Amino acid sequence: MSRPAAPLWLAHALRAQRGPVPWSAVTRGALAAGPLLLAGLSADRLPSGVLAAIAAMLAGINDRPGSRRASVGRLGGPALAGALGLIAGTYAGQGLAAVPLTLVLTLLGLVAGGISAVGPVASAAGTQLLVGAALGAGMPAAASGWQRALAFLAGAGWLILLRLALPTPGSLAGDFRFDGEREAVAGVYGAVADLLDVVGGDLATARRAALTAALDHAQDALAGPRLRRHAGSAAERRLHAQYVAALPLAEAATALYWAGEPVSARAAEGPRRLAAAVRGNTGTGPLPAPSRSVPALRALDDALLRAAEAFDRAEGPHQWPPARRRGLRDSLRAAFGTGGREYGLRVALCFGASAAIAQALHHTRWYGHHQHWYWLPATAVFLVKPDLGPLASRVLCRAAGTVLGALAFAGFAALLPRPAGLIALVAVCGALVPVATRHFAALTAVVTVLVLALVMVGGEAQACAGRIGETLLACALVLVVGHLPMPGKRGGGVRARLATAGSAAHAYLVHVLGESGDRAERWALRREAYRTLAEARTAIALAAAELPALARHTAGTEAVADVLERLVDTTTACAVHLDDTGRLTPRHVRQLRDALGELELQEIEMPLPAAA
Repeated sequence: MSRPAAPLWLAHALRAQRGPVPWSAVTRGALAAGPLLLAGLSADRLPSGVLAAIAAMLAGINDRPGSRRASVGRLGGPALAGALGLIAGTYAGQGLAAVPLTLVLTLLGLVAGGISAVGPVASAAGTQLLVGAALGAGMPAAASGWQRALAFLAGAGWLILLRLALPTPGSLAGDFRFDGEREAVAGVYGAVADLLDVVGGDLATARRAALTAALDHAQDALAGPRLRRHAGSAAERRLHAQYVAALPLAEAATALYWAGEPVSARAAEGPRRLAAAVRGNTGTGPLPAPSRSVPALRALDDALLRAAEAFDRAEGPHQWPPARRRGLRDSLRAAFGTGGREYGLRVALCFGASAAIAQALHHTRWYGHHQHWYWLPATAVFLVKPDLGPLASRVLCRAAGTVLGALAFAGFAALLPRPAGLIALVAVCGALVPVATRHFAALTAVVTVLVLALVMVGGEAQACAGRIGETLLACALVLVVGHLPMPGKRGGGVRARLATAGSAAHAYLVHVLGESGDRAERWALRREAYRTLAEARTAIALAAAELPALARHTAGTEAVADVLERLVDTTTACAVHLDDTGRLTPRHVRQLRDALGELELQEIEMPLPAAA
């Protein structure tokens, strides 16, 4: 007799990401917070050293695999927001009484919550904005706001400098500046090969989703801030051309997945050799040609030939990776839409209420005789973030991680010499952050030890019991606010992402059935359709793992995502078939009509284009 399955919220809390140890990020973490704290102590500027170390720790949490260029925005944008929050919190804390200060922090929470709905980098920026405000207001210091902001930016800037300067394991092949881009592009070819291996099998759907994730990662790695309009080196132009050459391969592989007929192992060998060529920065050599018996296989063969030409071409015209750029209007629509408004209100309530409670506890001497009350609002900021997992899972992991971290620190504090031992402990925890990000409880435990060590070096007495109490209080607060009714329909964030995915799928369908010859535009629309669909699926999965009282508000959204996925896959198959024969088969038309009919039943308006 099989044991009953654990509830989704509990299963999510127990699940951890797997993968190899990111040794490069571990090295950067070891060289960031600890050395910055030591530098501040040596220069007799300990408060600045503590702030710089906190900034480096927060940047380390956002330090993900990818290109160096993309890491500048991924780490630098949130750091700038954190510095602004620190300035606002410092001056507000110095000049306002408790009630006006609480109102200002609540307003900051509303702004940060709306911003967080724009995307992952904006979400990290919103988090650091509020953490900076909590530190500025709840950790008074003699330094001015702009001086503290400079120290914060120096800490984050130091980690960014390490990210740009230190080589990684993949940097031995070719120009080390583009090792992140090289690995990401190679991952696309590998994902194409993996999908072709299982076409027609049970694993095909998961491999198609993995191909989307690989394309998203490569697109992000090749993007990022640049000073010049054009790619500045032959190595970068070559990587762009290799990524563009992978797009028709991915399109053909998706069409084969849609057809559902297994293909020979020979079909996957070519993309796999191309992946090895990208990683090794070498030529492709001869590629095995797949059968050309059906349109999708002919498209795969043609794409392999074009890819081989792109790999072997020493120099050629630069090809920008086709992508739909999300502008200011899209960001404002996300921030002020239903998802942004709902999330902004919850963040504002949590942050404002936690700040008010923290100040009340401070005035009643809950914290003892020191002046710090930042822990409760800073904890609430991380707890209210839905991108860190379902609410119940976040609360459970945060409580367990804080208890474990506080108890561990109590033991370390009793044994380690001060301040040298505590500085070493900060360095060790900084190195563990990139590994601990795989599970929220582990990350909480490591960050708890690191922050407690920082503030003890800064002169604060040990307060492990108080930190545990404040964390449990923040958990209770966020649980209550998370279940409060809000204006409008619940689940607005999920529905907003589904609506975005539906619009992208419709634009892609209209372009394909219009038989436009603009391949770059078609690939950009296809990328946007699959990317927004993946984002919607992530939001749906998180919402489904909430407690039943919250999960019921997004019931049925997964079925809508399934239909949208079938529509986008069918559209891709139509594009490949139209390229080959110039007309659609009855099966293509029937599948399009079925998908559009199901969406109409779900009250999602996507009229069938006349070309169908």
